[in-house]
Amino acid sequence: MAVTLMTPPTRAEYVVLEAALPGRAALPAGILLLDRVADRLFVKLRSDWAEWAPPADVEVLNLVAADLAAQAAQLGASALLSLLEDRLSNALRVSERRTAVVSDVQRALERLYAAEVEGSHRAAPVIPFKTHLPVYSLRAAAGKFGPEQEVDAEPEGWIPLPPGLSPPEDFFACHVYGRSMEPRIPDGSLCLFRRIPAGSRQGKLVLVRHRGASEGAEFTVKRYRSEKTYDEEGGWRHARILLEPINPEYPILELGPDEFEVIAEFVRVIPIEET
Repeated sequence: MAVTLMTPPTRAEYVVLEAALPGRAALPAGILLLDRVADRLFVKLRSDWAEWAPPADVEVLNLVAADLAAQAAQLGASALLSLLEDRLSNALRVSERRTAVVSDVQRALERLYAAEVEGSHRAAPVIPFKTHLPVYSLRAAAGKFGPEQEVDAEPEGWIPLPPGLSPPEDFFACHVYGRSMEPRIPDGSLCLFRRIPAGSRQGKLVLVRHRGASEGAEFTVKRYRSEKTYDEEGGWRHARILLEPINPEYPILELGPDEFEVIAEFVRVIPIEET
């Protein structure tokens, strides 16, 4: 099946196809990745069936990928995946649906196959801010402010350092949940941020902490807008701060200058193939 690019990053669903051959333990057999927008199913299955299956089954198993492609073209990818979830239960079955933010389908498919089927996705040695960036536990809401939460000072994990970041110590990653910043930031995205950028914040997407939280902190991601008033001497102050969503279904948040703190500037979404 031909593989295309999904740009910009978008939320996709996938399942792991499992083979439960007679007399053998269940074996991860491949990845079925669904692009809902284009209604396309991208498939990567094992090619080493001769090492796992009886000779009588190998020929049939080698035809599964082509059969899935033909059925997806006939029924539609979403309909086929639902049908497989309803009907497969014996020799072949599928896992529960999982989600991933994907940009390059080919790379994402390979990354998921390596991790879920081969079990060969191994973390490279971590040298902080040289080879990897920290992922922090805060969950930023792409809606209103998220619930109060304790944020660990230590990272919950590390991701490979994207190229071209300078200085890398200014960058970190965290997850953003909610739909108010779609399509720019899909729900559930792992996002790259730069700590408190210098210069004007006007019009930038920023990570904001709500100072009104009684314990822990509340975080959101929005587009920053400020309106100023000026006095007779040319001095100015913020009249009001607006935190704007991208998705028009969500309301604009208005805050006083002392009610929030800008933590960092949004840089980009980090799709699963880069983690």
